[in-house]
Amino acid sequence: MSALLPSLLLPSQSMVLIPPVSVSYIHIMMRERKLSGRHIQLILGVLLGIFLLTHLKTPLVGQVVGGRCEGCEAILEYGDRKLTATDTLPEFAAHQDKMLISGTVFQKDGRTPAEGVIIYAYHTNKKGIYPTKGDERGWARRHGYLRGWVKTDSQGRYSFYTFKPASYPSRTEPAHVHLIVKEPDKNEYWIDSIEFEDDPLLTTNKRNQKRKRGGSGIIALSKGQNGHLLAQRDITLGKNIPNYQP
Repeated sequence: MSALLPSLLLPSQSMVLIPPVSVSYIHIMMRERKLSGRHIQLILGVLLGIFLLTHLKTPLVGQVVGGRCEGCEAILEYGDRKLTATDTLPEFAAHQDKMLISGTVFQKDGRTPAEGVIIYAYHTNKKGIYPTKGDERGWARRHGYLRGWVKTDSQGRYSFYTFKPASYPSRTEPAHVHLIVKEPDKNEYWIDSIEFEDDPLLTTNKRNQKRKRGGSGIIALSKGQNGHLLAQRDITLGKNIPNYQP
């Protein structure tokens, strides 16, 4: 039993060390037969709990970074593709209002570029629906095939070549592009979708309801020299994200 006291091994950590003073105290009490096996387990549990609360960056059980996120696991459905900082969504070439979504992803401080962050984007077609071909699997059955994945470069930059989507046929929501992010050491979480400043469906009331997760997603489009619509969406990791620990 005493051989197990100096350290505990956790699946996601290397070696979690118990303070030497605590170990010495347990040894002394064991020799004097003042501690039972149950007492020792209790002490070790308390020490481990203190370590988890003060040293680990991952959230406690039940505290998922970003909260509930239905469909966020779609960010992992890129298969065996080697992700780069640029992706072109299907049907880009076939549309007149081609759009380039680009930006920089920053760490929580809002200044340091974040490398290796995966971003998943998907949106509707020109009819306002998420189109499918009938052979989709996973979340593509709901998100459709107009989707893409990137991984930020060493400067935190990313870009998607796509086209401007339409609002839902019900006209209840402004046109938007969904965005989900995945940092190397955290679970995936959603951030504010890209929406367009001049969209008449983007009312004052809807603007006031925005959580600005990862920063504001409301974009004023401009035009590039090649005629592409330009949408710049910079992202600050952890900004307005529940349970986020940098």
